[in-house]
Amino acid sequence: MEVKKEWQPIDTPTSTNDFRNINDDITDPLSAAGTHNMHKSDFGLKKTSPANACAVEETPRISVLMELEDYVGVLHDVLRYLWKYDVNVTRIESRPAKIGRLGKRKFDFFVDLDGSVGDDNIDKALETLQSMTTKLLILDGKEVHWFPRHISELDMIANRVLDAGIDLESDHPGFHDQVYRKRRGELAKVAREHKWDRPIATIEYTKEEKETWGAVWDEMEPLWEKYACKEYKNAISLLKKTCGYSRENIPQQQSISTFLQKRTQFKMRPVAGLLSSRDFLNGLAFRVFFSTQYIRHHSKPLYTPEPDICHELLGHAPMFADRDFADFSQEIGLASLGASDADIEKLARCYWHSVEFGLCREGEDIKAYGAGVLSSIGEMKHALSGRYCDEDSGGTPEMKPWDPNVAALQEFPITTYQPIYFLAESLQDAKLRMRRYCEDLPRPFFAQYHPHDETVYIDRPVQRSVGIPEEA
Repeated sequence: MEVKKEWQPIDTPTSTNDFRNINDDITDPLSAAGTHNMHKSDFGLKKTSPANACAVEETPRISVLMELEDYVGVLHDVLRYLWKYDVNVTRIESRPAKIGRLGKRKFDFFVDLDGSVGDDNIDKALETLQSMTTKLLILDGKEVHWFPRHISELDMIANRVLDAGIDLESDHPGFHDQVYRKRRGELAKVAREHKWDRPIATIEYTKEEKETWGAVWDEMEPLWEKYACKEYKNAISLLKKTCGYSRENIPQQQSISTFLQKRTQFKMRPVAGLLSSRDFLNGLAFRVFFSTQYIRHHSKPLYTPEPDICHELLGHAPMFADRDFADFSQEIGLASLGASDADIEKLARCYWHSVEFGLCREGEDIKAYGAGVLSSIGEMKHALSGRYCDEDSGGTPEMKPWDPNVAALQEFPITTYQPIYFLAESLQDAKLRMRRYCEDLPRPFFAQYHPHDETVYIDRPVQRSVGIPEEA
């Protein structure tokens, strides 16, 4: 049967707030119609066994827009014909369309179907449905930046580091130290060889590395007690008991990852160096934190020009043990999937002003929850100068209420103390505000992470055709 030409492709709507998701509403009509092939959880991915999880295959799928008059049973009538022709539906959303000439209200229904135009059952179903609708359109699969769909696909981006992990700038304290550079190369190799389904390799840290760690610990521990948020202090206490956190011992990432998985389902993953904002944030969507394994140069234990294991394990890791903070981080990650370059920049600024350098209220006090503050003696004193700390470190910075709309546009320095900090009322407040901000972004699709199979499911067809990794 020939498909009529008036089904012209159009762009899919881009705001996830435009529609009311009614997946749950279709249960009873389906049951009444006897339909048995509606799989709400498929969302366009073929299932793969764990052994073959890297081969994430996308099922052919089309999106259809139907304009229907509002009457009792209209959805049941649509589903009845899809059942008749054995067409699998993976998503249905609706939104009010307009009032017709005779005062009849109309709705737009957006439906995703497994299959392609040209399939006999698809063509027959569309031909039948056309007689019921005042408008029936096939929607294009929007082209977006490549993004991982299964946690195994993080292997494709984990080694796209902006530096090789050993390419030090000339002003780096370890630039002329060949022993240090060789060690950095060894740790970078370990990180590059890691795969998503393997345990994180144990690192035997040297006496000199442990002494550097201890020097940082000695300076930070009294500051945590005074100025860290209660969620951090609770987590660091647990990490001391379960993961060997102490001034004499650098804990292993696998031990920390196991601890975090039990508490908040977050994981650590070693990385050789800095990733792009897009790749790093994409990892957070899977509740995975990319972490370096090298440590700063021993000649300047209280200074580092780049994130090192002191920053990762003393700043970031404890906070991922808190559910609100973990959810907050994943919100940013999910919003980054398939996002435009402009929106990635906005999300990266939000991340910087919160996860890295965020402050929050505790009663009448102001506490630190950002890793860049929690792992830096100078930044801690600077952030709280004029408030709690005795030492003034470069003048009192400006404090702004946490608002992702403002933070997304706020530039920041990388090599100096922050001139502006954002203050949340609580971690839960920070999470809810970030969630609302992400919901309002003009996202090409809505993404949902399913922890049982470590897969991201999306609510409409897209083409992951921009910036495809070389390994894909």
